[in-house]
Amino acid sequence: MKKRKVGMALSLVLAAGTLLGACGKSDDNKGTETSKGGEKGKAFSVAMVTDVGGVDDKSFNQSAWEGLQKFGKDNGMKEGKGGYSYLQSKSDADYATNLNTLARQDFDLVYGIGFLMQAAVEEIAKQQKDHHFAIVDAEVKQPNVASILFKEQEAAFLAGVAAALTTKTNHIGFIGGMEIPVIERFESGFLAGVKAAKPEVQVDVQYSGAFDKAELGQSIASKMYSSGADVVFHAAGATGNGLFKEAVDRKAKEPSKDFWAIGVDRDQADMGPDVVLTSALKRVDVAVQDLSKKSMDGNFPGGEVVLYGLHEDGVGLAPINAKAPNKDAIDKAVKEYIEKIKSGDLKVPQTRDELKNFSAK
Repeated sequence: MKKRKVGMALSLVLAAGTLLGACGKSDDNKGTETSKGGEKGKAFSVAMVTDVGGVDDKSFNQSAWEGLQKFGKDNGMKEGKGGYSYLQSKSDADYATNLNTLARQDFDLVYGIGFLMQAAVEEIAKQQKDHHFAIVDAEVKQPNVASILFKEQEAAFLAGVAAALTTKTNHIGFIGGMEIPVIERFESGFLAGVKAAKPEVQVDVQYSGAFDKAELGQSIASKMYSSGADVVFHAAGATGNGLFKEAVDRKAKEPSKDFWAIGVDRDQADMGPDVVLTSALKRVDVAVQDLSKKSMDGNFPGGEVVLYGLHEDGVGLAPINAKAPNKDAIDKAVKEYIEKIKSGDLKVPQTRDELKNFSAK
């Protein structure tokens, strides 16, 4: 009987030793298997939800997706679940559902692309407190949300300078999407740039009320060109595709006349090599890559606003079309204004109220 008790005691000691050894091994492994995202044994993953313009809107959403694709490829990730991915929103009713779906698929970071997704990101972030979210163009004050904002007014200002130095009719157009703060920043900056470069120029400002209606963009552009505008800038997402179509069509019918168009968000030169003067760059792709890298490295700026301007290469101006008659003068002026803005000598207005008191002197 004593032998059986001693044997059983030895067995228990050995079993305990084995378990302790296994635990020690597991702890050691945790140190080496920590993923880049900071979670144990899980590779970092990231995804985004598009606004209604779609992932191939030639503008805002496309820029974000291009940035996410580059981040994924640069870090050896595969497209799809567990790597990098996106869900497309057909209407605003899809925002919350898509955000929630990606969170439930366990993506480490989920982006909501666009101001219109603000309420949906806040709602899902409160429900999915263990997940990280980011929103572009709006602020959501939740500890698990990073808010990405841009100084769109700085890029638009440079576009305004280019437009003012290009127009021969002293008549320019601005097509906005919806009247929201981000587009007001584009409008205010653009009008300030025109005013700084050529105060006598008239700017016709019109809003389409949508970011996904190319036919509205074309209709507005048609009226602007018909009324004498020879340069039109859009900040209207996929609605702006209609501007390019109108400019290209008119240029084909009347090659000797000027029908310049200025793009937005990404370099939209591919929308019409003969008509696209330049583009006000809003580097959503750069911001997405930068924030994804921070998050992957365990430095997710939850509850903070991350602001991208000229200083951070978050905004800028695409190359001036080589066919522009005074390209050298535009390049020179743009360079001078960039230096003034970066140095703080010139503060670009971001609202209509600030624009009223703006002076470039």
